[in-house]
Amino acid sequence: MRILLIFCYILLNILLVSCGDKNKENEESQKIETVSSQSENKNEGDRKVVLFFGTSLTAGLGVDLEEAYPALIQEKMDSLQLPYEVINAGLSGETTASGKSRLDWVLKQQVDIFVLELGANDGLRGVNLTETKNNLQSIIDSVKNKNSKTKIVLLGMEIPPNMGPDYTTEFRNLFPELAAKNELVLLPFLLENVGGIPELNQQDGIHPTAEGQKIMAQNVWQVLEPLLIED
Repeated sequence: MRILLIFCYILLNILLVSCGDKNKENEESQKIETVSSQSENKNEGDRKVVLFFGTSLTAGLGVDLEEAYPALIQEKMDSLQLPYEVINAGLSGETTASGKSRLDWVLKQQVDIFVLELGANDGLRGVNLTETKNNLQSIIDSVKNKNSKTKIVLLGMEIPPNMGPDYTTEFRNLFPELAAKNELVLLPFLLENVGGIPELNQQDGIHPTAEGQKIMAQNVWQVLEPLLIED
């Protein structure tokens, strides 16, 4: 059931792009610009930046921006009085190629921790995984070249078996391989304990509800918190 949910989620993202849902993308781009602008104003002091770069899961499609898991992580950091500011740079339908193309704009601000959630849309489209891996590596390299001190967290995903066992296995393995090669912090599966659970997903059976977003925030927090504390 979890694999079926992942399949439906990725398919919807592709349909959003292929059908030319530019209004939705424009709305989410405006959200990103607003959050980024607010963050730049707030970060004039000692607050550091945690930037989330990903798909509709990160953007919080179907829930309010303050209910998306990056915003929930901001609340957690604030409650612990940790000096960090979150920027939600998620965009529905994002692929590794399109993410790579808009990265320069995203990196205009100082980023202390970069949380990368991309690749699932590539998998459903059957993109050659060497290309996907190279795009992710390019994103990682660009972040490091911008600031070698930026810490990177990689959020892994899974795809359904319709592309064949070899492709599915290779896709699953590319995340830990990239994490090991680049010494990144890895969360193997962002939707753990959310995917395939009806009550934690919206009526489309695809995107997490506000409650599902809370669990995603907990998943990410487990790997993110040590980075915040060690600073």
